[in-house]
Amino acid sequence: MIVVAGEALIDLVPQGPGALAALKPAPGGGPYNTALALGRLGSPTAFCSRTSYDAFGEALLDGLRRAGVEVAGVQRGPEPTTLAVATIDGDGSASYSFHVDGTADRLFTAPASLPAETRAVSFGTLSLVLEPGASAYEELMRRAAGQGLFTSLDPNIRAGLIPDADAYRERFASWLPSVTLLKVSAEDAAWLGGTPREWLAEGPSAVVVTRGGEGLTVYTRDGGECSVPGEKVDVVDTIGAGDTVNAALLHGLSALGALSQEALAALGTEGWARLLRFAARAAAITCSRAGAEPPYTDELGDV
Repeated sequence: MIVVAGEALIDLVPQGPGALAALKPAPGGGPYNTALALGRLGSPTAFCSRTSYDAFGEALLDGLRRAGVEVAGVQRGPEPTTLAVATIDGDGSASYSFHVDGTADRLFTAPASLPAETRAVSFGTLSLVLEPGASAYEELMRRAAGQGLFTSLDPNIRAGLIPDADAYRERFASWLPSVTLLKVSAEDAAWLGGTPREWLAEGPSAVVVTRGGEGLTVYTRDGGECSVPGEKVDVVDTIGAGDTVNAALLHGLSALGALSQEALAALGTEGWARLLRFAARAAAITCSRAGAEPPYTDELGDV
């Protein structure tokens, strides 16, 4: 089982041009989208988070249930659901403003244990920024790594929610010894100010860098490097594309029997090329439709 830990929120997506366009609510949040995509791909998945009892919170959990994701361990609370107001640029890329004060997901507490069948745990996005929940997710990450579980991290930087950039960069560096697979966008990498080789030296076995439509590159601790181009597609928007990459990487590594540091190190150039092409196909399908709508396994085929 793959456990995805982090926030679930509601994206408010404009349905036309202009600042006053109608907004359509849609399930979102990087970890939520990752769990949804894993479920649709057929990977046994559990979601580890805290959601509201409000109507949005119920809708979020319903979406995961329909995808086959286990939600029994999700914490609940009376606080409202976090909202993210999206702005879609001419090229389909999305930016967000957030309404996060006093919301349910910020009050997450680390569970005493993870499901016994857990093989990997995925972390990222707002959940590692907004306190007090951020410290609880960090605790869970360090504990999972200490237990020998495969851990993945996508920081998915939202700079407007980070009050002290230097402090966050130091905290990010402190996570790296507890990370097996690091995935960052090229924009995230530029904001963080490091390089894949520098990050590999601190702990991860592999670093995957996404470059939008230009493709993906993986850097491995043994000095290896492998790139694949992006899949050509008519882009509707990019909401959930990076999260789909996260899910496709984890699903593919599970299918290849590579959810361990040792197996990851032995994957080789051919294995990585297959995996990255699979992730590129998955992300392209998500970009071809509105909102975070990751593909199902019958749309992608095998890794």
